Amino acid sequence: MRRRSAAVSALTAACAAAIGLAACSSGSSSSTAATSPGAATDTTPVTITMWSGYTDRELGILGSVLNAFHTKYPWITVKNVGGVDDDKIVKSIRGGNAPDVALSFSADSLGAYCSSGAWINLGPYISRDHLDLRQIPAPSLGYSNYNGTRCALPALADVYGLYYNTKLLQAAGYTQPPKTATELLDMAVKLTTYNPDGSIKVAGFVPLWGFYEMVAAHVGPNWGVSWTTPEGKSALSTDPHWTAMLTWQKKFVDAIGYDKLRRFTSGAGDTEFAETNLFETGRLAMNLDGEYRTAFIKSEHPELSFATAPFPVDDAQPDLYGAGYTTGNVVGIPRTTTGHQREAAWTLVKWLSTDPVAQVSLANGLRNVPTLTPALSDPRLTGDQNFAVFLKIYANPGTASTPITAAGSANQDLLGSFLDKYQAGSVQNLQAGLKVTDAQINAQLANSGGGAP
Repeated sequence: MRRRSAAVSALTAACAAAIGLAACSSGSSSSTAATSPGAATDTTPVTITMWSGYTDRELGILGSVLNAFHTKYPWITVKNVGGVDDDKIVKSIRGGNAPDVALSFSADSLGAYCSSGAWINLGPYISRDHLDLRQIPAPSLGYSNYNGTRCALPALADVYGLYYNTKLLQAAGYTQPPKTATELLDMAVKLTTYNPDGSIKVAGFVPLWGFYEMVAAHVGPNWGVSWTTPEGKSALSTDPHWTAMLTWQKKFVDAIGYDKLRRFTSGAGDTEFAETNLFETGRLAMNLDGEYRTAFIKSEHPELSFATAPFPVDDAQPDLYGAGYTTGNVVGIPRTTTGHQREAAWTLVKWLSTDPVAQVSLANGLRNVPTLTPALSDPRLTGDQNFAVFLKIYANPGTASTPITAAGSANQDLLGSFLDKYQAGSVQNLQAGLKVTDAQINAQLANSGGGAP
């Protein structure tokens, strides 16, 4: 499996800038052409091309599902092309040689795709076909549209929760995973063991921002944080939940020791998606991770005794327990797709996103969460108890994602840069630092057209 998380990256910012130029390029069509779709009655044989980032085994799984699509719609043949990232999608749109359907692994890119018209507005097609989007949970509906323009639909999600080593917890006297932030901290300190030289041998939990999937976006829903104010401004310094979460994390780091944690995780970034993953090899008692880890463990370390649970929540908000963070794939139609090709492309996009059989087949093969409520109760998925936990987290009304902006992941990037300094102790005043970060984010949003000037 490949990583499909929304961990911040420079790519989305680059995409935002590049697609902004794409709106001014000489492509063969514009998104406004989607405002009056004709009747979907033409069954003339047609071949369309779909691009995605899938490779190897996963590309084959997608191919088998596309074969099922061809069986249902025999006049549409899909050329399945994998190993394509957002950068290549952007360049193809600018060059006028884009695929008919594009699947992006980064929902953060969607603001640029929608705001520039690089992907067409699907709204008219949804209205024409009377598509009921209520069967898609709110978080996935949120990260697949921007500023009222739905230029994509979701197709599988990542959901984050707590993994814990049952043997290590039992040896320390614990029979249940932590449910609150304080319990997580206390248990992690007790579970952490040391080598004779004082270095960490086994970590109870690594609270460092930037370690594996431990980023603020993935923890935020468990504190009920808000990324923006009602006016659309960055809310890091004005929402007290941010202060509570970041203060807890700094206390956690200090309880174990920043330098000790850094030494323990040195080089660990190269192990997240390798057989030497610290949790999989028993060197980490608890970890924040996505549902896809269940497949990694089954393939790489089936001997590992582990279980999953929702991630612990703010002590002051126990009702949040059961919720978590989600993001996922988005699938859309580049503006260069026209005529009969566009209609066939829409048929595929609609099927991938709203057909329960397609969703379950993909989710079962790729071991990701389906983005369709009827698919969440399928026994092929719920039969795996550890995986089923993530289905419940996804369906929880408190589960949330990050807001989609025209600036891509700039808000997450800027926050991450500040938090690196704060957790290291080089920044003392949290509130002042958050105010500066708010100002930086607001400037980025304004420059990208995503905020007030």
